[in-house]
Amino acid sequence: MSGPLAPQEPASMTLAGPAPFVTLRRFRLHGHGAIWRARQSRKGLLRHPEQTEVPFWHRPAYNWWIGLCFAIGSLHFILAATLSLVPGSLAIWKIGLIFFLGSIFFTTAGFLQNLQAANAPDFSTAPPPPVKAGELHLIGWRPSNLGWLSTITQFAGTVMFNFNTFDAIVPPTDWYVADLTIWLPGMIGSVLFLISGSLAFMEISHAYWSWKPKDLDWQIAFANLLGCLFFMISGILAYIPRGPEPGWIATVANLHLCLGAVGFLIGALLMMRESKQTATMTA
Repeated sequence: MSGPLAPQEPASMTLAGPAPFVTLRRFRLHGHGAIWRARQSRKGLLRHPEQTEVPFWHRPAYNWWIGLCFAIGSLHFILAATLSLVPGSLAIWKIGLIFFLGSIFFTTAGFLQNLQAANAPDFSTAPPPPVKAGELHLIGWRPSNLGWLSTITQFAGTVMFNFNTFDAIVPPTDWYVADLTIWLPGMIGSVLFLISGSLAFMEISHAYWSWKPKDLDWQIAFANLLGCLFFMISGILAYIPRGPEPGWIATVANLHLCLGAVGFLIGALLMMRESKQTATMTA
């Protein structure tokens, strides 16, 4: 995306991003070319050259812990989904408990990531000011920011999975009650995850689609997007009908749930690696 520049912006600035969002800005900073990427900026991976203080939500350790929480949650889901594929491996309530514990780690990571986006530098103009540790916004409201939209929908999705997995520990006997308390929250969570994953992929692509398999941020977003797609398929198949259903449906649903968690695990491990890669905002 490119277009006319706002009057207050430098004449040398060029913009990119999936319309109407801007996720990349190129401009002159102290006589040198500078590149400002939205994702790296909100995560503190790309810093202003005059940065003197680093808020806790922009420190490498903060990003590393987000990745660790996502990784632990993913491992719980992989374990529980695998056990679900083995008849008689563990009691249903125990498998449900593993799923629920994993969802708590997902929600923790989702909240921490949204907190980061809610307090990220303003990406609407450039050059950006150095980040200062001021007022802390727990949720924030940045509907014009692609990163914030991605993290808030992901966080909301993790909360839906909290309800979905908790109610599945001791599932109700009536099919319609099970659909309302287990399937519906899980389906809503899957839709929110898919929206979040798509927005995150557009944020790093600076377009609606890209193919950059050598870029670490692309690998992270793509792995998470695949995880969201597998979760979506699993969520659709998890619907509980009024009467009996073929046994293969539950097997395929749990298999896709496991594959989705593997995608999230890969993204989380890559995110932990990415946390150590900070840079200064220069070309």
